[in-house]
Amino acid sequence: METINYPLVIAVVLALAALVVWLIRRNQKDEKDYERDSNRSEMKPEKGVHKKPRI
Repeated sequence: METINYPLVIAVVLALAALVVWLIRRNQKDEKDYERDSNRSEMKPEKGVHKKPRI
C-alpha cells in the first residue's frame, strides 16, 4: 500500500483554498463595479431628450 504524501496534499488544498478566496473577492469587486456603472447610467439622462423648447 502506498503512503500518502501529506506535504503535497496540504499544498494542493491550500492552493485550492487560495483560489476560491481570490475568485470570491474578484467577483465581489466586479459586482460592485457593475452596480456602480449601472446606477450611473440610470441617473444620466440621454442627450437631447429632456430639453426645454425654445420660445
